[in-house]
Amino acid sequence: MLKQKTLKDSFSLSGKGLHTGLDLTVTFQPAPENHGYKIQRIDLEGQPIIDAIADNVVETTRGTVLARNGVKVSTVEHGMAALYALGIDNCLIQVNGPEFPILDGSAQYYVQEIERVGTEEQNAVKDFYIIKSKIEVRDENTGSSIIVLPDENFSLNVLVSYESNIIPNQYATLEDMTLFKDEIAASRTFVFVREIEPLLQAGLIKGGDLDNAIVIYERQMSQENFDKLADVMGVPHMDASQLGYINHKPLVWPNECARHKLLDVIGDLALIGKPIKGRIIATRPGHTINNKFARLMRKEIRLHEIQAPTYDCNRPPVMNVNRIRELLPHRYPFQLVDKVIEIGANYIVGVKNVTSNEPFFQGHFPQEPVMPGVLQIEAMAQVGGLLVLNSVDEPERYSTYFLKIDGVKFRQKVVPGDTLLFRVELMAPIRRGISTMKGYVFVGEKVVCEAEFMAQITKNK
Repeated sequence: MLKQKTLKDSFSLSGKGLHTGLDLTVTFQPAPENHGYKIQRIDLEGQPIIDAIADNVVETTRGTVLARNGVKVSTVEHGMAALYALGIDNCLIQVNGPEFPILDGSAQYYVQEIERVGTEEQNAVKDFYIIKSKIEVRDENTGSSIIVLPDENFSLNVLVSYESNIIPNQYATLEDMTLFKDEIAASRTFVFVREIEPLLQAGLIKGGDLDNAIVIYERQMSQENFDKLADVMGVPHMDASQLGYINHKPLVWPNECARHKLLDVIGDLALIGKPIKGRIIATRPGHTINNKFARLMRKEIRLHEIQAPTYDCNRPPVMNVNRIRELLPHRYPFQLVDKVIEIGANYIVGVKNVTSNEPFFQGHFPQEPVMPGVLQIEAMAQVGGLLVLNSVDEPERYSTYFLKIDGVKFRQKVVPGDTLLFRVELMAPIRRGISTMKGYVFVGEKVVCEAEFMAQITKNK
């Protein structure tokens, strides 16, 4: 299983803020396991910290703004995208002002610095949320939508569409996050000339210039008005009849605008708080719908806090019934594991098919057969026993015995026809033959039973 990652060392980047025009410095620090992303305003009294999660987003006009207890920080999406795309799970970000520096309007400098300092694997397991069915957010007024579909990895398809002859339709794709550095990171933010004056009147883009944004001039205006805007932007006067891109640097890609929208989607979805496995299809995305989708995903994750393992009945088992009998002493009618489909250093996934021929259904209960809860716990313990016995030499010479059971919860009846999926993991390393484990039993996507238990591994006499 993949492990969580953090930075090996800290790094800092300095520049002006896109909206405030202030000189700013942002510093990315290593963080402990399960820390997530947090942003600290070191310029304020008490140096308050904001959790970088979608629930704390308070504004999405021209960037993503996070706030907590009245403390704000904006333009976080490019830094967040770099962290997420490069697999960083835990990071403390310190900034000495109300926004991240815009740099060149892309994420490439964040990526370069992350690669320079390197990353460090941590002990905790990387906790993916696996998309198992279609989830969609749609805005009928704007035509924007974000859909996520099941996929083995995290991938994105983004389509942008504007009433513009310069960029009427563009699309961008990213099939593998390892390609983010070369295919997405250098894409810059963009703005239409017609948007500049309203944004300035709203007190935004005070630090915007041709070094940190692509400016698109696609609707002709009078030479006088065009000259006034040029003076505001601090650039030489240009011919108002020449439509097109206004930049100091040429486009990196013909579809750079679509690639930057894809970058923004990654940065905003980093605020879900957990990496996902699924394919994102975003049509006309923007920070507003990105945040709506991220909030919906956080609700989905809370509803399915413990996800059922993925079970493909076509894949051969890791342990079949014969191997299970070599490891466990249990036999009919008390062998309650049919096969093991996945096993790692500290976890195991087993399967039990519940049929109407189970002997316990004769008395529990004949008119409404229900699998006894104690047997669900026993089956879970047998799966845990397979995990620990698989790690010792000559496992047939050992047995496992219950010492303690805690936190048992039964959430749903188990009846004939159900297929039980067991996921059991070690809560701590095995010491002196004592193991502590946490187990869940699933039917479909629902948890039907859970428990913590302690077992002792002893050599048979």
